[in-house]
Amino acid sequence: MRSGNPVLKESTFLDLGSGAVVARDAGAMTLNGTVNKTGFLLLLTVLTAAFAWSRAFGADGEIAPGFAVYVWGGAIGGLVLAMVTAFKKQWAPVTAPLYALVEGFFLGAISALYNHLYQGIVFQAVLLTFGTLFTLLFAYRSGLIKATENFKLGVAAATGGIFLVYLASMALRLFGVNIPFIHDSGLIGIGFSLFVVVIAALNLVLDFDFIESGVEEGAPKYMEWYGAFGLLVALVWLYVEFLRLLSKLQSRN
Repeated sequence: MRSGNPVLKESTFLDLGSGAVVARDAGAMTLNGTVNKTGFLLLLTVLTAAFAWSRAFGADGEIAPGFAVYVWGGAIGGLVLAMVTAFKKQWAPVTAPLYALVEGFFLGAISALYNHLYQGIVFQAVLLTFGTLFTLLFAYRSGLIKATENFKLGVAAATGGIFLVYLASMALRLFGVNIPFIHDSGLIGIGFSLFVVVIAALNLVLDFDFIESGVEEGAPKYMEWYGAFGLLVALVWLYVEFLRLLSKLQSRN
């Protein structure tokens, strides 16, 4: 098994250590359990996102003083919790909900900012994100899309390439240098965003396949939380990329 999602890697269900034996005594991972936990994590994310959204701007329409706290606190806190969850899968029942709560602050703040700049963009991004999720889930369950080994390798390689581009972009910005074109609203920038959206969406297909394989192999119960966490990571990425793409399209009008 292989997944392009960095938190659902090849060894996730295979290298669980001695804790797996204890977990199996309490029950095995199920698809319904993973779906329910994914819904719960999404609910937590929405709750804190709504709170951050309501506090992002003051009554005068200006950015509130605490805006940066929500953005950077949510982004850094989410990254730390994601790394902890990836390395300590047994902690997922605790760290996955915490990740959802913290990431919600980040999403709520940046969503409020994007919506302030481009009215209605958040609603469009939400519809596109969940529309993509359910469309790909239907295509996967119906057999229209199959996660073959070549498919998995291709998506994983593209995901890694995008990660390196973003990492290089952030590093260069520290020195006042911007990678040309890809962050602009020109055709190259829009094309790049479209490519990233497609890769982010295809990661969902790999995650569906990976979770299904974990259920078939009888992974321990706590892996339901880990599988739900992995899906949330992919959905957050897809949503943010839709925001970026839509903002580039609207800025051309």
